[in-house]
Amino acid sequence: MVELSSNLLLAAFFIYIFATIAFSITIYYENSTLVNKTKRWGWISFGLACAGFLAQLGYFVTRWIAAGHAPVSNMFEYTTFLGLTIIFAFLILYLIYKKPVLGIFSMPVGIVIIAYASVFPREVTPLIPALQTYWLHIHVITTAIGQGILGVGFIAGLIYLIRVVDQSKRSKQTFWLEAVIYSVTCAVAIAITVGVFSLNNYSVTFNWINEWEVEAQLEYELPAIVGPYEGELITADQNRFGPLFETPGWMNGVESPRKFNTFLWSILSGSILYLLLRFILRSRIAAAIQPILKNVSPQLFDEVSYRSIIIGFPVFTLGGLIFAMIWAQIAWTRFWGWDPKEVWALITFLFYAAYLHLRLSRGWHGEKSAWLLVIGFGIIMFNLLFINLVIAGLHSYA
Repeated sequence: MVELSSNLLLAAFFIYIFATIAFSITIYYENSTLVNKTKRWGWISFGLACAGFLAQLGYFVTRWIAAGHAPVSNMFEYTTFLGLTIIFAFLILYLIYKKPVLGIFSMPVGIVIIAYASVFPREVTPLIPALQTYWLHIHVITTAIGQGILGVGFIAGLIYLIRVVDQSKRSKQTFWLEAVIYSVTCAVAIAITVGVFSLNNYSVTFNWINEWEVEAQLEYELPAIVGPYEGELITADQNRFGPLFETPGWMNGVESPRKFNTFLWSILSGSILYLLLRFILRSRIAAAIQPILKNVSPQLFDEVSYRSIIIGFPVFTLGGLIFAMIWAQIAWTRFWGWDPKEVWALITFLFYAAYLHLRLSRGWHGEKSAWLLVIGFGIIMFNLLFINLVIAGLHSYA
């Protein structure tokens, strides 16, 4: 069953690639005003996207059966499920708006998330006692669904910004938009990097003392830019690269050094890929993409992004705060403890509440609204990646 689950996830990965190509062809015919071919390729693209979603849903179900619990208990499982929810939200919006440009941006998200998830351990493991409760399913699944819907709001907002920001001159808007593109490039680059080293079966192992003052071994799947605090390299091949320095003593969560190493690799590989693309395109990446969006209605995508938030915000609030506090009371006998994940969940809630307030009472539509959605999704990713990868806390097992 575990092997079937892995095969289904791999199938979803490749189907999303074909769907991206199909949506690209659809956009080409749409820009050429060939209506019949646009409709035909639009449905082919949507069919492929549905097939990829069903394959990924099959992965989720079969892994649940194999593990005996919902596969959302670690970073690999949660990240892949988040990708599933983003694709699901996209499919619903596509049925409503029939805009293939959403697919051009949403399908690569599914591809990158699956590839990025492979950074983390993929073995099916028993749940630790703290997670052996039905609240795992309720809290985490609801939170991921809310974040997935908010993620589609970000995608629509990013499309809006690429469409309307004036790329003919340098400005604060072009700088920050390019910074967002750079961040996306880092996510793509780390997925490629992990794939390359995985194909070569690369690994290095360290002995170290973890946060529970227990001697343990930590395996890296990427060359060690940074090693565990006072760790000892025990890999047979002593000529392997690194580490160049050690993590600070406070960064001693179960997987924190390895996760921090992955974070540094994402910055390094992303910078290289971004500079390579800039060299090839001879322009800002957003400026190169903008002509593809010439037939996009900014007003429509402003509406799409807003509707995504008014649906995703209450779902996230229910899962990320209300259900989380109920579970915290049951597990730790307190509703709130200022754990880093709890703090950033609250920050996320307050930010999107402010977004809705500014839009409804202050009239922040269009470009202002889109920039807020970019910042909001950045907060979600910071919580998912940096807090989980770098800062140890009560949620470090995730």
